[in-house]
Amino acid sequence: AQLVESGGGLVQPGGSLRLSCAAFGFTFSSYFVSWYRQAPGQDRALVAVISNFGGHTNYVESVKGRFTISRDKAKNTVYLQMNSLKPEDTAVYYCYAHTRDLWGQGTQVTVSS
Repeated sequence: AQLVESGGGLVQPGGSLRLSCAAFGFTFSSYFVSWYRQAPGQDRALVAVISNFGGHTNYVESVKGRFTISRDKAKNTVYLQMNSLKPEDTAVYYCYAHTRDLWGQGTQVTVSS
């Protein structure tokens, strides 16, 4: 079983990115899934969480109204749509499958002009 993130990159302030977290080897929809991020010199921090089957979501205050977490059961994938990006959003982003205690390898997001 593994999680594979993609979609990171370099974007200007105010821009958008969509991160994907694809699960292989297990049924992703059965698990709560979170996105975390880790900026240089800082601890890994929770960004957003989605319940199994997608009924409930929650966000850290700093991304509310800008980020949206969602999931596609058919694609066994969870997404993080990030809009109105700010330089302080720069970090490596990781997805995490709760209960299974499984992390992805991370994808770099850099917001800079």
